[in-house]
Amino acid sequence: MLKITINGKPHSFPEPATLSGILSHLGIDPARVAIEHNGTILLQKAFPATPVAAGDQLEIVQFVGGG
Repeated sequence: MLKITINGKPHSFPEPATLSGILSHLGIDPARVAIEHNGTILLQKAFPATPVAAGDQLEIVQFVGGG
């Protein structure tokens, strides 16, 4: 199992993993988030090709609409 930190909390996922796979596992729409991966903000088009390794840190911010 791959152990990473998301928004300051530990999580485990099956290996190998990409950012898109992590979002899918969490049930998060990739079109509605911004991700910082180990201190680097990534473009949405990079999510499928960005591997996630043990010990990585993610900050996931979801966009919320309202009025």
